[in-house]
Amino acid sequence: MNLIIDIGNTCTKLVCFNGKKIVEEQRIDKGELHFVDEFCRKYNFERGIYSSVANMPKELQRKISKMPFPMMELVSGVTPVPIVNKYATPLTLGTDRLAAAVAVASKNPGRNVMIIDVGTCITYDFVSAKGEYLGGNISPGPSMRFKALNQFTARLPLVERRGVTPDVGTTTITAIRSGVLNGIKYEIEGYVEKYAKEYDDLYIYLTGGVHLNLEFSEGIHIFTDNYIVPKGLNIILRYNDDLKKEGQNK
Repeated sequence: MNLIIDIGNTCTKLVCFNGKKIVEEQRIDKGELHFVDEFCRKYNFERGIYSSVANMPKELQRKISKMPFPMMELVSGVTPVPIVNKYATPLTLGTDRLAAAVAVASKNPGRNVMIIDVGTCITYDFVSAKGEYLGGNISPGPSMRFKALNQFTARLPLVERRGVTPDVGTTTITAIRSGVLNGIKYEIEGYVEKYAKEYDDLYIYLTGGVHLNLEFSEGIHIFTDNYIVPKGLNIILRYNDDLKKEGQNK
């Protein structure tokens, strides 16, 4: 059994893998770290891996350091991974983006793949058919856009994401909601159309906690997988375990 801890800007995900199969996932907020102990007591973990794109709470650091099984940290540009990282500044690459790239490259060898992750930020990442991570783009996510409109203007209210979203807003609230969500929709669709024209048989993977009513041209290969990052972390953990075993056998 492998323990995967994915620490994001919004929440922390705990995922149990039995080999390549997901057994259970649990999401916890910053004030719910006691669930880490409960999760670990449920399974006979042999090893684990964690990655973080946020500042780790000291309590969580302490819990990880005291795990009764080996835990490794994914460090971009340092930890060995089973793809070629072409990012110009590999040490600054978000570990979530790197793990996602590893997951799709492993699942789709010999194919060009684009990953779109809609969360706190929207990230667009590209893996070539050669298994090379080429980079990507980062854009503000829905919550960030709503907050920006409120904080950087004198009178615009802070609007909830859920609610009526017409094509054309007829109130200030619906105008903001429509502007943000439809803007993201058109942004994503534009990226997909552009890359689909440049690369034949491009595979698109959508992930993240925000669901949008996206529309794409026929013939574009679209997949949804909300476990891309944990799967990538598990692959990296297994890959490093194999490297260790190979080193011991030499």
